[in-house]
Amino acid sequence: MLEYILRLLILLPMIGGLAWGSLWLWKRVQMGVPLTGGGTRPARPVELVGVLPLGPGSKLAVVEFAGQQILVAVSRNGITRLADNSEGDFHAD
Repeated sequence: MLEYILRLLILLPMIGGLAWGSLWLWKRVQMGVPLTGGGTRPARPVELVGVLPLGPGSKLAVVEFAGQQILVAVSRNGITRLADNSEGDFHAD
């Protein structure tokens, strides 16, 4: 009986931690957040500045391309350009 209780005290928090960790990782991947740390990486022509989830399968994202920030809507049906900051602030099309 003592062995059963010891196993329960060890395995139950371990399983709970694994479940919490997998849900945390799934949420980060769903939001489009890079999984790597802030280390040095080569410059890319397109950078993701920020993402705001709106609901299941839809997000708003700010993408930087050629020194210009572009606001796009991302859904299951595709990507739509909403605005850019060509005049220093976002302006709708």
